[in-house]
Amino acid sequence: MLLTISTTHSPATDLGYLLVKHPDRVQSFETTGGTAHVFYPRADVERCTVALLLEIDPVELARPAKGHHGSALGRYVNDRPYVASSLLSVALGKVFRSALNGTSRDRAELADTAIPLEIEVPAVPCRGGGAIVERLFAPLGWTVTTTTVPLDPEFPDWGDSPYIQLRLTGTLRLADALNHLYVLLPVLDDAKHYWVDQDEVDKLLRAGDGWLGDHPDRELIARRYLAGRRSLTQSALERLRGVDEQAEDVDAPADAVERAEAAERRTPLVRLRTAAVLAALAESGAARVLDLGCGPGALLLALDAEPRYTRIVGADVSAAALAIAERRLKFDRKSDRQRARLTLIQTALTYHDDRLRGFDAAVLMEVIEHLDEARLPALERAVFGHAAPGAVIVTTPNVEYNARYETLDGHRHHDHRFEWTRAEFAAWSARVAETFGYTVDLRPVGDLDQELGSPTQLAFFRRAA
Repeated sequence: MLLTISTTHSPATDLGYLLVKHPDRVQSFETTGGTAHVFYPRADVERCTVALLLEIDPVELARPAKGHHGSALGRYVNDRPYVASSLLSVALGKVFRSALNGTSRDRAELADTAIPLEIEVPAVPCRGGGAIVERLFAPLGWTVTTTTVPLDPEFPDWGDSPYIQLRLTGTLRLADALNHLYVLLPVLDDAKHYWVDQDEVDKLLRAGDGWLGDHPDRELIARRYLAGRRSLTQSALERLRGVDEQAEDVDAPADAVERAEAAERRTPLVRLRTAAVLAALAESGAARVLDLGCGPGALLLALDAEPRYTRIVGADVSAAALAIAERRLKFDRKSDRQRARLTLIQTALTYHDDRLRGFDAAVLMEVIEHLDEARLPALERAVFGHAAPGAVIVTTPNVEYNARYETLDGHRHHDHRFEWTRAEFAAWSARVAETFGYTVDLRPVGDLDQELGSPTQLAFFRRAA
């Protein structure tokens, strides 16, 4: 199996200092199941590429202590020697340990600097296809390109294999890039070649420090990385909730483990919520739309894909969230006309901002619960009173439905300041509509429980004639 990392940082050969591997030498390291070789196909001041080639010993891999392949025959007939998996992840951890830790004796300042990177892996087992690769890597600032590998190019009727060619480009710290790969390659494969125990939770949190807590699919990542072991997954999520203080202004839904386990068997709630918002926007007839509290741009991606919207503005108080949204929306590839159609602005939703006036509709999707309830009147005056769009769509969790999440202790996300019952949300919506001259229609989003309602509640405000 092969992985290459390239940079055009100047001088590009500084990559060798960061990895502590000299470009003029081929180095080999014994690792789990085989030998890892490090060499440089190209190393000059304009561009430097390092290759990690993992050569698997099939006999060594078949030894009982080397892992679990689902059956006795699976120990001998498997794809482990040829595809990027947890074996490659272990090799990364051994061969590039200091780079993973973000340390460099010779280039300490560069180790803390984001540099242009390109990562290519020719064969990645991917349960969930290219879409899940985008879900996992794009929120981290990567531009993702995937190509499905056919079963046999000579026989196209046989269809596609479960493998993809993966290419990632972005400007990140090398340590961050390596830690993303260390965690997410086994997640894509959804299998590990060794027994998973509590030590794996520590490895996950150590490698995920600074990014996993904010990731919108952190439950899925934790469950797959920990081989589906519920107790370990719950332990990891609880520890993440305890240490993650970085996402105050970025909505990263943190449903319970049961929701993560069911995510691939039914439509995720986040998609149902987005679909409900888009349906309400279409019903309103809006052409100029505000996404207030847009976070890393999940809804903006959907709005940008709809030609009916002639003017789209994403607003958030978090500069970090807006930077992620800008990368996900590929602003660097947009024309001037496209940039004029889609704009990102930094602003606080509790203050009057004239840039938010004159729009047909505004969306507050999973936003209000991130504010202290005492600050809600300021948001109401700024959005419904000052900006005064023709329609406002608000979604928020239904706290009553939390009873269906048996392992959930507290709010669904560590940054939620409150979560309302259906009656509380209805009372707030009615008061706001009456105060600012709107009508309001309340709608359920997600699986409807006869006793507890739906997991998400939506209020569709329209300005009264």
